[in-house]
Amino acid sequence: MWTAYAAAHPEAVAAAPQHTVDRFGDSAELSDELLGLVLHGPKRATADLVSEFLARGERLPQVGSHWVACDGAGVPRAVLRSTELRLGTIADADEAFARDEGEDDRTLESWLREHRRYWERTCAARGARFTDEDEIVFERFRVVWPPELAD
Repeated sequence: MWTAYAAAHPEAVAAAPQHTVDRFGDSAELSDELLGLVLHGPKRATADLVSEFLARGERLPQVGSHWVACDGAGVPRAVLRSTELRLGTIADADEAFARDEGEDDRTLESWLREHRRYWERTCAARGARFTDEDEIVFERFRVVWPPELAD
């Protein structure tokens, strides 16, 4: 998938040659659900803890960087490109970001509830504890490949 995208968009790849291959969520089921919202729905944003990136040995994304999004089985399904990034805490989440993330009922209330629950679970799985002071990467993106799904 990356090779086909790079051949079709050499300028974009030259400007931001780094890319990651990853999936949404912490389970195959959640990955498939969230990817479905990207491929066939409103999801054009995501958020993750800085500490989660570090725990996985990954660098933080940059504006213009690419992400090959895989389904729960690890099959590449789309190439995403970061369009906006900001760092903050859970208190910095807002209604617009919750809507763009496209999950649940797309309200800030459900975003706060579900992300807090998710980060408590993922932090506990690696022996850490989520706090309201943990730094979060708020990321907006576009779907850039395959052509039939691109924004």
